[in-house]
Amino acid sequence: MTSECVVIIPTYNEIENIEAIIKAVFDLKQNYHVLIVDDNSPDGTADKVRELQKQFKDELFLEVRQEKTGLGTAYIHGFKWALKNNYDYIFEMDADFSHNPKDLPRLLDACINKGADLAIGSRYIKGVNVVNWPMGRIILSYGASFYVKLITGMRVNDPTAGFVCYKRSVIERLDLDKIQFVGYAFQIEMKFKAHLQKFKLVEVPIVFTDRVKGTSKMDGKIIYEAIWGVLKMKFNSLFRKEKFN
Repeated sequence: MTSECVVIIPTYNEIENIEAIIKAVFDLKQNYHVLIVDDNSPDGTADKVRELQKQFKDELFLEVRQEKTGLGTAYIHGFKWALKNNYDYIFEMDADFSHNPKDLPRLLDACINKGADLAIGSRYIKGVNVVNWPMGRIILSYGASFYVKLITGMRVNDPTAGFVCYKRSVIERLDLDKIQFVGYAFQIEMKFKAHLQKFKLVEVPIVFTDRVKGTSKMDGKIIYEAIWGVLKMKFNSLFRKEKFN
């Protein structure tokens, strides 16, 4: 079965969620393919995906990397795979149901019918649409979004969002080998470089629900990278000529 759309889901120790999230995407009955990029999870995540591939033949794909080297590098691996396999719409989505698969068609619609080159599932268009986060984390995330807008000049309410649909043309235009950040700042860097290239970024309101099963991958190093990474990106855009494909 062919498809224009692929949903990239990076995983590390997501055995509690992986079967349910894959089936939730295919239950949409809208011909999305799914690519799991697993960082050699010791809990058997990849083995579960291989088992499910028998049920979802030619729709579910698996790439296993040898070690855990960051969210950004997992997505870049997935982007290159998607380009090689000729997908026109490339999605990022978490494995833990913090992103609702039922919102995938709305992101796709923004790209097909509303002129978006990059559709962003946004938590902060209509107030704060976050479920199960402590107040401290909400303040940190919302404050980070304001900080990014202030420094970069992007008019995006949720620049750190990780639920995204890219048109193929965006991924082709950006030099994936020069993406510097691997954690929290990766999402900002991708949007900022698309913004610099004059692509149209459109936000689609979603409700973000914190994971119920499994363990969060957020840590202090990721936050540190985001804070200083934004300043570095802005500096480079002002004083260095960025080169793109």
